[in-house]
Amino acid sequence: MRAADPDGAIVLTTYGRSSGFCVDPIEKKPLDHFLPGTAVLSFGTAGCNLACRFCQNWDISKSREWDRLNDEASPETIAEAARELGCRSVAFTYNDPTIFLEYAADVADACHDRGIATVAVTAGYICPEPRRDFYARIDAANVDLKGFTEEFYRAVCGAHLEPVKETLVYLAHETEVWLEVTTLLIPGYNDSERELDALSGWFAEALGPDVPLHFTAFHPDWKMRDVPATPPETLTRARRIALGNGLRYVYTGNVRDEEGGSTYCPNCGVVVIGRDGYEITRWHLDGAGRCESCRAPLPGRFERHPGHWGARRRPVRLADFVVA
Repeated sequence: MRAADPDGAIVLTTYGRSSGFCVDPIEKKPLDHFLPGTAVLSFGTAGCNLACRFCQNWDISKSREWDRLNDEASPETIAEAARELGCRSVAFTYNDPTIFLEYAADVADACHDRGIATVAVTAGYICPEPRRDFYARIDAANVDLKGFTEEFYRAVCGAHLEPVKETLVYLAHETEVWLEVTTLLIPGYNDSERELDALSGWFAEALGPDVPLHFTAFHPDWKMRDVPATPPETLTRARRIALGNGLRYVYTGNVRDEEGGSTYCPNCGVVVIGRDGYEITRWHLDGAGRCESCRAPLPGRFERHPGHWGARRRPVRLADFVVA
């Protein structure tokens, strides 16, 4: 949120304040090819630059800042807390980091000073100039591609499709940011076979077959409580369509689906990362991120062994951490 100061300059009124901090598994962002199994310190502020009728964090994204911003923390405190908690990364999430860009950028700088990576969970709705400055500080991003028609973006999200596509192409081809993409499938709105075919066909051509795509299940929320939850078979169908269009890493989320949640070597077909929910059940990668069976490289950011955070979700108070 922004306001004018006494000198008439526009300032970020949420700087240094948060709606809360929590340690999550990195797979919850979702990121499946970025430091799997590790813990990430997640936080957000208040407000959003979209108006999605299905928002599942609406109490944060639609709130007035003084209703939700209870935690105060400097960028240095956040980075130090992540280090002390054993988190490999810090995620800007819950609401879109685009609207607290200056705060997120300073947190990112403090994190990098301590060897902590940064993650953006975002709708990708941002102008080119701030986009360049922001993503120069980001190590990994999960971008919501909320649908694949202008009508859906306009009527359901209060936004436009093309700027999001531009951000995705920019991240995939002009940055070193590790990119994954999520589409929340809403029954009757963006889950038709025609739209899924168009989305994944464009995705393969514009972003490439190695960018992971996550199809996740909707549950009734905010202004769409009358819409039913997404059936698991819809996610399975979407995954099949995307794989048929040449994508190599397509995942299902918000449901229990070991097949749709696991990573397969595109060369020999073995499970290289097995997952049951947020738990890693199999690890078949060598220290260079290659399949141990056929030595084919897996795109992403991997280490010799996965992390062991598991499915835990741990709220934390930043007031417990003091930077000397």
